Amino acid sequence: MNSKKSKENGTPSSFEDQQAKISEIRKSLGLLPDNLLLYCSDASIARHLRARNWNVKKATKMLKETLKWRFEFKPEEIRWDDISYEAETGKIYRSNYIDKHGRTVLVMRPGCQNTKSTEGQIKYLVYCMENAILNLPQDQEQMVWLIDFQGFNMSHLSVKVTKETAHVLQDHYPERLGLAILYNPPKIFESFWTLVKPFLEPKTQRKVKFAYSDDLNSKKIMEELFNMDELESSFGGKNQAGFNISDYAERMREDDKRMPLFWTRNDASGSLEPPPLEILSLNSGNVESDCDESPSESAENSLHCPSETNDRENGVVDVKPIEGATQPELLINQAT
Repeated sequence: MNSKKSKENGTPSSFEDQQAKISEIRKSLGLLPDNLLLYCSDASIARHLRARNWNVKKATKMLKETLKWRFEFKPEEIRWDDISYEAETGKIYRSNYIDKHGRTVLVMRPGCQNTKSTEGQIKYLVYCMENAILNLPQDQEQMVWLIDFQGFNMSHLSVKVTKETAHVLQDHYPERLGLAILYNPPKIFESFWTLVKPFLEPKTQRKVKFAYSDDLNSKKIMEELFNMDELESSFGGKNQAGFNISDYAERMREDDKRMPLFWTRNDASGSLEPPPLEILSLNSGNVESDCDESPSESAENSLHCPSETNDRENGVVDVKPIEGATQPELLINQAT
């Protein structure tokens, strides 16, 4: 990104400038309990800065609100047995594979919704987010959401839950979501998308992509993003194994044992050093950047958004490629 573009979208033009902003925020936080202090690594502060276009005042406010939320909600203390009833149908789970860019993958199936409690659903979502972050490779901050709409109808969705989901993700897990793929969303979902889109910040909207099993371009992009031998057949992959609650519970209980250690080490909220300047620039949310696209961005931006005139008759999809930020993109981004 050239210096002019960098200044226009708020991104500091040098690593030293970035570090100065990070240090300024850290000084403003004052004394913190050990667990919250661990959360405030350089990488974590940098994510809050990126989420607010490197505006120190706004990023500081955002971070302080998140620290207050974490102190009260205690997301790192949620354990499998606290939320296992929410997981019984496999409506959200962490896959046992990552994408080709090292990002943790959360699979979501809104058609498998089994509870009505907003509090319970949000608590389970937070547990899944914390678990996904726990399992991120050291050099990766973001995750991918794969959302399967098989069996979905509008009774499975709640505007209240969706609004609270958007609030928690955008305000308390900034820059954690790298990509959200809505797979085979029905036509009726477009009206819901129109309703909930205002809850989402433009950055989040641009991370939402639509893919269809009968669209050749969608298939090509899924192959570029995932190992097809690992990807579930419901997303066009070759893996026929379904969700097994007993096996998953065992995995989660093992991860629960690791969580206390994760929050007593120095890099609990991500690597202590923020990503290089060029990577931060790519993640700054500026869709007019002069930077060349990374392979992952090129593939992801080739996925679709629903056209207002789309007809899905006879199994044929008429979709338009996303153009810039003017097309609608997903719903439900990077590690704490």
